[in-house]
Amino acid sequence: TQTGRMLFNLKELAHTWWGTLRSSVVGFVVGVLPGAGATIASAMTYSMEKRLTDKEGTFGKGDIRGVAAPEAANNSSATGSFVPMLTLGVPGSGTTAVMVGALALYNITPGPALFAQQPTLVWGLIASLFLANVILLVLNIPLVGVFTKVLSVPNWLLVPGIVAVSSVGVYAVHATTFDLILMTGLGFAAYLLRKQGIPMAPLILGFVLGDMMEQNLRRALSISNGDGAILVGSPISIGLWTAAALMLAVPALMRLRSGRKASTQAAQPAHP
Repeated sequence: TQTGRMLFNLKELAHTWWGTLRSSVVGFVVGVLPGAGATIASAMTYSMEKRLTDKEGTFGKGDIRGVAAPEAANNSSATGSFVPMLTLGVPGSGTTAVMVGALALYNITPGPALFAQQPTLVWGLIASLFLANVILLVLNIPLVGVFTKVLSVPNWLLVPGIVAVSSVGVYAVHATTFDLILMTGLGFAAYLLRKQGIPMAPLILGFVLGDMMEQNLRRALSISNGDGAILVGSPISIGLWTAAALMLAVPALMRLRSGRKASTQAAQPAHP
């Protein structure tokens, strides 16, 4: 595998800046969700950009937008995962879960009081995020040629290693063969869904956050004595529902608009 230029030129920057900005926002929001993480953020933004901008079918064939969008989401989700950890004490990713454990060793409990009790620690963590981006830039540019060597690893060697590591991790949780059988079944189902062009990211997000959403739904209804209006009555609820509706409606409207435009162009008679 060979590499070309390591930096964008102006044409590529103009071609990717809007998708990068959009994916950064989505990645940050996904990072704020506990348990979602960078992998889901990257997969979601890749699928989103493919639906919104891949009119020529070039994603997966070297289109730089398919790289810029998920990488932007990957970086911003890492920052977003600190929000629930610092404000609520709930880790937003595996990395922040380790950090919560490390803070517990020093009798430091993440949460709203942390900003008042340990302001130096909080702002030090925030400053480290800026420093980390500089270090990544310094390290990644010289080592990008080494990283691309991963792409040259043949599937017959790469896939068995991934399956072995995944199996060990699944078995280690409860030490039961049922978990391995379940993993195999879900893997086969995911293969069939992918063959049908169904993205995996929304399904994974549902598995990760479904239980948490159910628990908090029951808690909210319990607090309101069963009154469902609590879910739509506050300004925050209205804002979240509006954002969710827009995220569902905008891609559908854009596809409808593109379809009508293509139909109109096809219906126009060709000029001699």
